[in-house]
Amino acid sequence: MATANPSANPYQPPRAAVADIDRASGEVQPINLWSTRGRIGRLRYLAYLGASYLLMLPLFFVVGLIVALTNSPFVAVAVYVVVGIAYAVWAVMMMIQRSHDMGWTGWSVLLALIPLVALIWLFKAGTPGTNEYGAPPPPNTRSVKILAWVFPAFILLGIVAAIALPAYQSYVMRAKAAQMQVTPPAQP
Repeated sequence: MATANPSANPYQPPRAAVADIDRASGEVQPINLWSTRGRIGRLRYLAYLGASYLLMLPLFFVVGLIVALTNSPFVAVAVYVVVGIAYAVWAVMMMIQRSHDMGWTGWSVLLALIPLVALIWLFKAGTPGTNEYGAPPPPNTRSVKILAWVFPAFILLGIVAAIALPAYQSYVMRAKAAQMQVTPPAQP
């Protein structure tokens, strides 16, 4: 029978290894961006979708500028359709990998067509350890964590701007109206 170490601190936290790595096998699955195989964690999923969205904005700006200079809307529509289809295919591939991380089949992506159901892919945790779709994804790096928080920050900034700008415009109009009432008209 083993005896407890009397000099050990009973309030010390356990020395458990906590990470996204499967400790049984010690392996992680590499991330493949253009594949439906494999797994991707929810933070990396959010970071990659946010980064791809931010990369699309300058591209659409350049295409809009080309259309304005060439006065040919057909070119813009063609480029928008091609880029939009590529983006949609890539986003579905990422969602399938995210489904695999939760232990779901790739066909569960069809549930995202129901309004607000797609939030499951952002909030539901993946299965710990290896599942039927492979080893867990690698641990998130600092850049992935930062990038994942940039996209919600832009959304929050947009919401605040949508509320604050009309309120400010209303304030300016009321201030001008109050100033017109106080100021007497000029005498000729």
